[in-house]
Amino acid sequence: MDVLRVLIRAVDPLTREAISSRLDALPDIEVLPDEHHPPVDVVVLVAERITVEVASALRKVKATLGAPVVLIACEVSRTELLTAVECNVVAVLPRAGVTGDRIESAVRTAAGGGAVLPSKMLGELLKQVERIQREILSPNGLHTSGMTAREIDILRLMSDGLDTAEIAVKLGFSERVVKRTIFGVTSRFKLRNRPHAVAYALRTGVI
Repeated sequence: MDVLRVLIRAVDPLTREAISSRLDALPDIEVLPDEHHPPVDVVVLVAERITVEVASALRKVKATLGAPVVLIACEVSRTELLTAVECNVVAVLPRAGVTGDRIESAVRTAAGGGAVLPSKMLGELLKQVERIQREILSPNGLHTSGMTAREIDILRLMSDGLDTAEIAVKLGFSERVVKRTIFGVTSRFKLRNRPHAVAYALRTGVI
């Protein structure tokens, strides 16, 4: 049986102890010491709201542990939600009325690659993504992946097996432009070669 390794961060020691006791009683969940280093499967962070200090802590967790975060908070505003998502928060539970069962469920969902967001928060997040696409990405010819439409078109044709000359004819570019575009993608995303670029695009859902 695989054991989920969970790290709990809470300013209030009583809150941490309560969550720790609930999760540690489960046979397939291990609550780790507070200053544990990787590997960690899920981080549970308890806060009143996402202050500058909490955002900093979330970024540190992302940089050092890379684990998904279950955030238990009293309030999360629209702008704070986007910050949270950028910092690997995949589940948000309102602190008022949160139960041990809901925390356990959120931890398991996060460990499995899923997400738990109240419907209102999900709607706000979708609005934020749409605004970024409309006001920032689209005016600059960018996709949410950070790639341009030209780069995506070339990668899509590469995935179909076309070589440089065939892609150039298909899109009406010179071979030099195609090669320069592919070099730009592989350099920017630190990809080793063309197959790696195609695999990356497929894995991230770009093509």
